[in-house]
Amino acid sequence: MRLQTSLPLEKANLIVAEALRLGRKAGLLPLTVVVLDAGGKMVAMQSEDGSGLIRLEIAFGKAYGALGMGISSRLIRDRLSERPTFQAALATASGGKLIPVPGGVLVETSDGITLGAVGISGDTSDKDEYCAIEAIKAAAFFPEPAEPNSEWRTSSLSDHYPASK
Repeated sequence: MRLQTSLPLEKANLIVAEALRLGRKAGLLPLTVVVLDAGGKMVAMQSEDGSGLIRLEIAFGKAYGALGMGISSRLIRDRLSERPTFQAALATASGGKLIPVPGGVLVETSDGITLGAVGISGDTSDKDEYCAIEAIKAAAFFPEPAEPNSEWRTSSLSDHYPASK
């Protein structure tokens, strides 16, 4: 992974604004969006009214994990799903910062240089990831992964949190 140490504030703010716009257009729950530069420094962040108390930490953890591992948080989840010991070791090594679920997306140049990462939390992980990917494209960068899960529209929080009786 080749790094560039700066992701311009203007572009980071564009990514945040576009992600929030996409979330509203899709009727998603309130989102929190974090943009980190290649060194892991938070460049931009916004949390919509009604966003949950720890959404900032979750969004940060998705971006931080993607940046730290050099792959999207979706790939981290997929690769670690059958390796719980290594997943626990990564959680320990990152001081509990790494969140291995979709919604953490790398921001790259056309020649593959990683400029930073975007993390989003608020709705299902697949919907969070969709907003990150499309917002990165709107800022004229290249997201990794390049496309969201093809079933992002139909993902539901009830798939993850069954209604209690």
